[in-house]
Parts: sequence; C-alpha cells; structure tokens
Amino acid sequence: MTMTQTKTTQVYEVYIKASAQKVWDAITDPEWTQKYAYQSRQEVEPRAGGTFKAFATDEMRGFGLPEVIIDGEVIEYDPPRRLVQTWNSHFSDELSAEPPTRLTYELSESGGFTRLTLVHELEGAPLHAEMVASQWTEGAGGGWSWILSDLKSFLETGKTLSS
Repeated sequence: MTMTQTKTTQVYEVYIKASAQKVWDAITDPEWTQKYAYQSRQEVEPRAGGTFKAFATDEMRGFGLPEVIIDGEVIEYDPPRRLVQTWNSHFSDELSAEPPTRLTYELSESGGFTRLTLVHELEGAPLHAEMVASQWTEGAGGGWSWILSDLKSFLETGKTLSS
C-alpha cells in the first residue's frame, strides 16, 4: 500500500472470546501489554488528560530507538468500554515530526465474547498511516491487523502468534 492509497481513518474490528474487562486489561495494564505483539511495556494514566507511553524493549533500543517509542494524551477513559488517546510514534525523525494522531478503542461484550473496534484517525500523518496499515514483514511486524490478531490469540490460547 502506498501513502496515497492508505486511508486517513483506519478501522479494525476483532471478536475475542474473553470478557471486556480482560480485553481492557490487556490494552491498558503494563504487565499485560508486555505479553503480546511487540512486547512493549505501555503505560496509560487512567484519566482524561493523563499520559500514554509505550517503551522500547531492550532489542528495540539495540536498534537505536529511543526509550519512549510512542506517546500521547488520554482523551477519554471509560473502563472497560472506551479509551481515546492521541498517538505519536518516534521510530524515526520523520514520524516524530508528524502531528499526533487519534486512537480509539471501543469494547462491547455479548454472548461470551468481546467485540474490539479500533479506530485510528491519521489525518495529516501519512507516514503513520502507512506504518499502521502495513502487512506482516519479518522482523518489523505488521501494523494494527497483526497486533490485534496477536492480542486475540494471546487472550484465547495463552500463546502469541510467534510462540
């Protein structure tokens, strides 16, 4: 996908055989965030106006990435239903220079599973849009589709896709 083909608002939806609270914990609790996807510790200050930070793993720092690889501000915090935050990655100077984007997690539980909808608004941030929409690349990951698939696998089986 080229930057001109990448949508400025990307919507992802996944159904997870887990309670909304368990999914919420997996996306907001630092101990959980280290267990799937990129194993990056993430901290969400649990209030509107709070901070969001994702930290580089030792391996990421070995590639020269900064300590904080993604940061933002919490706009809405309504557990276990809705989390809205700004999101700006610092994987390169070019990405850091783009304006913050807006990320929304919406969770709804029904019939023993949770529907997780992730909306990433990327207006004015074409490099971010391309990065989070990317397909799986060995050693680099695969954007939101891969992260959410790994989250689902982890919560349902206790194993990540790479386990």
